[in-house]
Amino acid sequence: MTEQTYCDRLVQDTPFLMGHGRLSEQQVDRIILQLNRYYPQILSNKDAEKFRNPKASLRVRLCDLLGHLQRSGERDCQEFYRALYIHAQPLHSRLPSRLALRPVAFLACLGLAAGLALLVYCCPPDPKVLPGARRVLGFSPVIVDRHVSRFLLAFLTDDLGGL
Repeated sequence: MTEQTYCDRLVQDTPFLMGHGRLSEQQVDRIILQLNRYYPQILSNKDAEKFRNPKASLRVRLCDLLGHLQRSGERDCQEFYRALYIHAQPLHSRLPSRLALRPVAFLACLGLAAGLALLVYCCPPDPKVLPGARRVLGFSPVIVDRHVSRFLLAFLTDDLGGL
């Protein structure tokens, strides 16, 4: 699986962002202003005026803006996502491209936890190496998310008593 680019994500998220009531006129204006003020190479003054035209409907302006960004390139799409995060964080967290990443992250963490458990229980019991490894793994749940730490602690409880 290849990593999704910001342009690919924008193509995937455009129908969601175009949904009725997702982005308010104020949020769209703030995003346009941020892209124009901080990154005039992304949106020139002329482009910003076009996308902020009060005579055009919000849907048309947003569609034109997203199309412009998709044609502009990767960095422009990335800056749009940054502006979207700043001005519409709840909406940003519900984007379809972000929701698609969650199962992959969960499976990666689950695979890591299973790999560590197999390493601890399938290694030959070397009295010099294994107790040190168990101590390190015993403290690793402090760093790992609390859901994964429960599983790691359950695997280690039987053997930590003898250390």
